[in-house]
Amino acid sequence: MKVAIVGGTGAFGLALTHRLVEAGDEVVIGSRDPVRAAEKAEEACASGGAANEEAVRGVDLVVLATKAEATLETAAALADALGGTPLLSVASELHFSAAGALPGGAERSLAERTQELLRAPVAAGLHSLAAGRLARGRLDEDAFVCGDAEAKEAALELAAKVVAGRALDAGPLASARALEGMTAVIVNLNKRYKGHAGLRVTGLP
Repeated sequence: MKVAIVGGTGAFGLALTHRLVEAGDEVVIGSRDPVRAAEKAEEACASGGAANEEAVRGVDLVVLATKAEATLETAAALADALGGTPLLSVASELHFSAAGALPGGAERSLAERTQELLRAPVAAGLHSLAAGRLARGRLDEDAFVCGDAEAKEAALELAAKVVAGRALDAGPLASARALEGMTAVIVNLNKRYKGHAGLRVTGLP
């Protein structure tokens, strides 16, 4: 599979790049800074690095791995270049207070709002995976993906390559509200117990 990772110079994007290259995928790192994208691609043994608009052309799946605050702006800017190429949104909108991390206050998820900006089918997933742990190898946990059927098929194939557990179909794109919110739960667990929480689902065949 050929994958473009937009925001690929960030911690999660780079960790994902390493795991996909390790799995034998062809990966292109996208960034607003094409020079930095090329540098990081060389470090990760990826196929190449380019400006976002160039990186997303001719691939099988685009992973939108920017920070949450840049997700919608980046998606809108890439709408024409993406065309109908499936996109996987991995960001979670969080707010922080004295009580801990809180899910974003919007009624709809980032992934749903991203879908409104694009002709391309959108999936959402990987929200429970931590960049730091992913950078060290495949994670011994499950990964969850929801969304449009076409985008979800490609995203589940990708997810299965980065976890030692299962890549699980979590339903329609509206489920991204729960998946994105779960990031806040994991952040709070890690802070409270000084650990590195991941998720495993029991009771499935």
